[in-house]
Amino acid sequence: MTAVSHNLVGQRLGRKGRDTRERILAATERLLAGPPETAISLSAVAREASLAMTTLYLYFDDLTALLLALLEPIIVSAEESYVARLRRHWPDESLGDHCLSFMEAYHEFWVQHSRILHLRNSFADNHDERMRQSRIEASWPPIELVILQMEGDPKAVSSPISAMATALMTGVERVITMATDATVQQSSVQNPILHMRHLSHKQNPNLHLRHMLQAVAKLLELGIAEGRRASRSCAPVLSRLG
Repeated sequence: MTAVSHNLVGQRLGRKGRDTRERILAATERLLAGPPETAISLSAVAREASLAMTTLYLYFDDLTALLLALLEPIIVSAEESYVARLRRHWPDESLGDHCLSFMEAYHEFWVQHSRILHLRNSFADNHDERMRQSRIEASWPPIELVILQMEGDPKAVSSPISAMATALMTGVERVITMATDATVQQSSVQNPILHMRHLSHKQNPNLHLRHMLQAVAKLLELGIAEGRRASRSCAPVLSRLG
């Protein structure tokens, strides 16, 4: 994680400065932990932290900078949460089990950090370049590792295997995003089809989630298996996975 030694006007952070910065971050985390309709803005953070806006601007010049500061340790924690599972080669005979285990860990990561990850994606979709870059940087390691699971070359960015891995992981993120989006249930009330689906899911949400994770894991398994067949049919590729 990036160490912060000065505020935005160049003053070195002493204990008081570091405490104030942590106070701002903690206030933002409390707001993020609130109901989905809780407003997330610099002014809301200032109120929650009982600080003047002028004080907050000494540490963060906009909401993107503040959210990125909170995201940094979360993205680092992804390695232990789910990315590391991809670093060991998944044998053909147990590929399905590994895919399901990965999906469960990936889903759990999103459950734990749902609000801020959804905010990041929303900002990125609305052309916030810093958030878009953050999203890309977080998504590339799993894509690269899925390419390696396919026994392909991550440096061959224009290859069919690279395209398949990118499509798979983009789809994985999309499904998990929908599954962890607290606003979906609210919007379903206005949409008759979504409302009917919501009612059926509500009867047994755990079973529905299990089936969804199994379905996405199966797609991941089929994609990796197909990638391996393509790699092995062209030329042997020495796996770089341990």
